[in-house]
Amino acid sequence: MNTKDNLVENQETVQNEANSPSMEELETPTNESEMNQLSDLDKAKAEAADWRDKYIRLYAEFENFRHRTSKEKLSLIGTATEGLMIDLLPVIDDFERSLGAMASTQDLNSLKEGVDLIYQKIIKTLNQKGLKAMDSIGKPFDADFQESITQIPSPTPADKGLVLDQVEKGYLLNDKTIRFAKVVIGA
Repeated sequence: MNTKDNLVENQETVQNEANSPSMEELETPTNESEMNQLSDLDKAKAEAADWRDKYIRLYAEFENFRHRTSKEKLSLIGTATEGLMIDLLPVIDDFERSLGAMASTQDLNSLKEGVDLIYQKIIKTLNQKGLKAMDSIGKPFDADFQESITQIPSPTPADKGLVLDQVEKGYLLNDKTIRFAKVVIGA
């Protein structure tokens, strides 16, 4: 190619560029339909930004709620037995008075009566909190409430499969087994 051909080609390129729209002309709408499309796009962008903002705020609020309930749960676990402890304080006071009386008394019967009263008081307090002792002797063995530690020959055929002896009491707390009774079963 010679320089004359290059010159002609460059002039054509300059004319084509002069006739083509500039970037600014492409960005600015030329008619009403393009203006509506851009307006709809701007509205959609604004709505999307609004929804994103709402989502972020809701997420942050949920995280705060989750942390707050977690702290409350830990606090509740730490103080769950507070009511029971407060109710047991008078029993501890009675035991302390009993220990003081043991040092100075020679009357064993009054000492036994005092210990029995304290025992009854603690059982009453625990019953009020939902604790119940299981009564197992003479009843059929039930694996949901009892743990068999041994079997012995039953004295009568009617006693076969029944609980003959209780080595350790079982307890229910609000009808939920918290300790199985350890029992001896007739075989």
